[in-house]
Amino acid sequence: MLERIWHILVKEFLQIRRDRWARFRLLVPPLLQVLVFGYAATFEVFGVATAVLDLDHSQESRALVAAFAHNPHFGIVRMAASQREAEAAIDDSSAAVAIVVHAGFAAALRKGQPAPLQVLVDGTNSNSALIALGYVGAIVDTYSQAYQNDLLGRINPKLARTLVQIRLDERPWYNTSLNSRWFFVPGVIATITLIMVVNLTAFAVVREREMGTLEQLMVTPIRPFELIVGKTIPFFCIGLALMTAVTLTGTLWFRVPFRGNPLVLLLGTSLYLLSTLSLGLTISTLCKTQQQAFATNFFLVNPLFILSGFSFPIASMPAFLQWLTYANPVRYFIVIIRAVFLKGVGVAVLAPQLLALAAIGAVLMGVATLRFRKSLD
Repeated sequence: MLERIWHILVKEFLQIRRDRWARFRLLVPPLLQVLVFGYAATFEVFGVATAVLDLDHSQESRALVAAFAHNPHFGIVRMAASQREAEAAIDDSSAAVAIVVHAGFAAALRKGQPAPLQVLVDGTNSNSALIALGYVGAIVDTYSQAYQNDLLGRINPKLARTLVQIRLDERPWYNTSLNSRWFFVPGVIATITLIMVVNLTAFAVVREREMGTLEQLMVTPIRPFELIVGKTIPFFCIGLALMTAVTLTGTLWFRVPFRGNPLVLLLGTSLYLLSTLSLGLTISTLCKTQQQAFATNFFLVNPLFILSGFSFPIASMPAFLQWLTYANPVRYFIVIIRAVFLKGVGVAVLAPQLLALAAIGAVLMGVATLRFRKSLD
């Protein structure tokens, strides 16, 4: 059996060696995708186009406008002269946010009364709108607290010195600067590995059928399990090399810290590759042409990405979709890779995810083996 598997291994590696385009496709596109997604994928919003309408023209209103102007999350693109002009900036998409300071803003503050501030937001992109509103709230809260302390200090300095305040002391763990790139890059590594490995293996048996080499395998004593193993091991090695390359890119280029044990990551990666390879081989045994394999691959990979929790929280999904995510290997590996990178946790903590990947890989490998037939039908 080992000799027959060895011959399959040699054949697969020779085929990859002869295909220069395949070697290029295996290395360059994944690294480019890591670089592109590493920079593009982020929860932070910078330079939000902002229109400002200051109807108060006071020192207080100018200080508030300056707070927005000096904040990197906002970029003032228009100083409106009227309410209609501020609304028009939102309507024609020249601004995503409009800050309107009505007359009497400073007078209300000086009297110790609430001073309303109007904020118009373009809600067509709800995600960016919510993030921008969060930034607006933080800036206004900081300005309000600073003005309140300054006003109290001028009116009653003694009371200001003895005033009891509650201060929120934030101490984020594992990502102290809340750098969203540290969150996204490990997820990008997991999804790129999924796409590349499933693509490779989804065409494995189909290519044999279209090239006519499956007819030659039919007359050999190779068993279905041996052929599946012989095709899995080369792609497993390629997957490990690919995973190593994109991981080094993430740690060295984007400075994402690696705090865990490399052996734990290796174990999680091996089980993840087993699952994705088995999925690709299952697709390969279900399809008769490469066009069918491509369509099936596209049909499955996108839902796996969406239901992985990479971009959208699983807890926010409907209940029936949450149940579907339990069969998604990407869901478990994203937890593993982020925990190993940022938290440095070990096997004891990640045991549920590792066992789930092992179970998914074993089931899919069994399905691929049973589905395979050494025939053209």
